[in-house]
Amino acid sequence: MTKWSIKLGRFFGIDVYLHFTFLLLLGFIGLAHGTAHESLRAGLDALAFFSALFGCVLLHEFGHALTARRYGVRTRDIILLPIGGVARLERIPDQPAQEFWIAIAGPAVNVAIALLLAVGLLATGTLQPPAGFAVDRGNLAERLLFVNLFLVFFNLLPAFPMDGGRVLRSLLAMRLDYARATNIAATVGQGMAVLFFFAGLFSSPMLILIAVFVWLGASQEASLAQMRSSFSGVPVSQVMLTEFQSLAPTDHLGQVVRIILAGSQEDFPVLDHGTVAGILERRDLIRGLSERGSEAQVLEIMRTEFPLIDASEMLEVAVERQRTAALSTVPVVRHGQLVGLLTWNNLSEFLLIKSALARRR
Repeated sequence: MTKWSIKLGRFFGIDVYLHFTFLLLLGFIGLAHGTAHESLRAGLDALAFFSALFGCVLLHEFGHALTARRYGVRTRDIILLPIGGVARLERIPDQPAQEFWIAIAGPAVNVAIALLLAVGLLATGTLQPPAGFAVDRGNLAERLLFVNLFLVFFNLLPAFPMDGGRVLRSLLAMRLDYARATNIAATVGQGMAVLFFFAGLFSSPMLILIAVFVWLGASQEASLAQMRSSFSGVPVSQVMLTEFQSLAPTDHLGQVVRIILAGSQEDFPVLDHGTVAGILERRDLIRGLSERGSEAQVLEIMRTEFPLIDASEMLEVAVERQRTAALSTVPVVRHGQLVGLLTWNNLSEFLLIKSALARRR
């Protein structure tokens, strides 16, 4: 997702990105308001409001990220999108109560912002009654107060992948197993997506976009939960690929091509004097061939940042680390020595076999 994003900086040890579509949205809003009111000031005012709005969204995401840090869960990055922000946690919290507090922390930030704005408006005597609240009326502080209250309400709707869906899942998981709790919360979320869709047909196209976002998010959460449940209690050693070839950093890409064509292996560990020095994935090889040619060496294009997974590690934890690293293959070690590879292909085969055996039983 960061491929199409601009890095804004690193705050509290977390990289913050702005998706390029957000810049297009800001440009459209400024142009639309400026044209509608035939005023440069109106366009600049709209830009200021939406920039401040996404500042509130950014603080909301930091509420999630910093609370997650208290429970030992790192945040990979925060990305600002036209439909909101996403704080990408490296893993799901271990306890339902931890997920509850992480999920509720974001809306709590918006409540705090709304209270601060209300106090400021009361102090200046400019606070309007609730009936006067609107996004397009009042000064900047009044509009931000309204929108923060709306964000609290909207985010707490019990629909994945919004905070309310995670709150519901965490409460259910205190009584049910994780996969069952996720399936119930996802079903509720998809039901709300249907309501959003039909409401959008008669009101705003934005609701249709939100409906699609919620439906896909709920489906993805249910699939991930089911996969995590299938991996529960299984050590990596039972699933890892043990018959594979490795490369040396000085091997030429032409040699790798011949190995791929002669067999079925697509990704390779790169060993330097017995130590895993890198990972060469098929996509990197193809890019390297087009940019550098077949005489280039593996060390020029191999990935040097990757997790090392211990063979005794539980599969659900290892898969989460692999997914966070965005790698299709990660090395598996025992006492520091390479003993296998954990690949998405092998994981898929494991799930198919387990499903077939379950049907047989």
